[in-house]
Amino acid sequence: MRRRLAVVLGLSLVFVASAAGQDPGAEKAQVDRRIAELQAEIAAAKENEGVLTSQLGEVVTELRAAQSAVESAEGSLGLLESDLATEQDRLERLTALLDEQTRRLRRLQEEYRRAVEILEARVRAVYIEEEPDALAVLVSATTFGDLIDSYEFVNRIGSQDRRIARQVETARRLAAEKRRATERTQRLTAATVSVIAARTEEARTVRNELASNRDTLAAARRLKQSALANTRETREEYLEEVVALAAQSASLAAAIRNAQANAASTGTGAPSASGFIWPVSGTVVSGFGWRWGRMHEGIDITAPMGASVWAAAAGTVIYSGWLGGYGLLVVVDHGNGLATAYAHNSSLLVGVGQRVGQGETISLVGSTGNSSGPHVHFEVRVNGSAVDPLAYL
Repeated sequence: MRRRLAVVLGLSLVFVASAAGQDPGAEKAQVDRRIAELQAEIAAAKENEGVLTSQLGEVVTELRAAQSAVESAEGSLGLLESDLATEQDRLERLTALLDEQTRRLRRLQEEYRRAVEILEARVRAVYIEEEPDALAVLVSATTFGDLIDSYEFVNRIGSQDRRIARQVETARRLAAEKRRATERTQRLTAATVSVIAARTEEARTVRNELASNRDTLAAARRLKQSALANTRETREEYLEEVVALAAQSASLAAAIRNAQANAASTGTGAPSASGFIWPVSGTVVSGFGWRWGRMHEGIDITAPMGASVWAAAAGTVIYSGWLGGYGLLVVVDHGNGLATAYAHNSSLLVGVGQRVGQGETISLVGSTGNSSGPHVHFEVRVNGSAVDPLAYL
């Protein structure tokens, strides 16, 4: 939006300048120069768009690989976490079982201790008190059946005490063995849990690092997408400005034709029998046409600094002065809509309205304006539009 406003303001200024009576040749050259600058910016934007598109493609590829790696790591982590949960549950159950077995062992130890105490008490009682003899048993019995029952009762009491003690001891021993087995299983399970927990933590760390890399790539993708969108928007705005300026350039070309008609030049507008002469003795280093994304509306001919620049054909000077990127510029009208331009001069030797002959020195070679070294930028324009100068040389 800001660039569109700038285009409108720029065109408004051009029309204001036209209304103020500015030289239409200079005005058109100014507009054409702006068009050339915009073409260069469009080409640069397009090139940048290509670079950004390529970079975005690489980032997207890397992002997909990173996402795949994260998903793989999460899958491995999920399996480890499942194994860890299983082993931890087993460990908890073994711990609970061990606690239960410990309590049972303690109960059996207590029962064994009490059984042993009872047995020991009975043994002590035998030594302390007189053991019932056969006579006492016979005297106390009223019948033969009572005699038999009393004797068996005494024997059963001793046997039962010993049997209870043996049973409790056996149960205690078995409980102790089970507890030791449970302890061993618990230790192995605890070791397994420790190993799986370590592996799970490592997997979680790897997953987090991969996720961080993925997030970084995602952020880079967003930045590239934003930059690409901005570049495309800028290029479209440049194109809109070029279209607008091209229309203005066409209008100015018509103004140039009117100026040439009003100048009443006596030039023929066509090459002489031998054709146009070269404006300087040198080598063409840049031809007419598109160059680096912009239209090069003439040819560049190398020459030594200060060398003479000759009029390619007879005509009338319609511009002599500084013009932006052209630097010091001379434009000669040859009549019938044909004109030639000589740019980047170090010195101008003719003035506006002056008649010049073919081969007459009109300026000296220089490197003014947008120039990287001494040379002549030579243009041929027909009705204000640039054509290939080599067709006239």
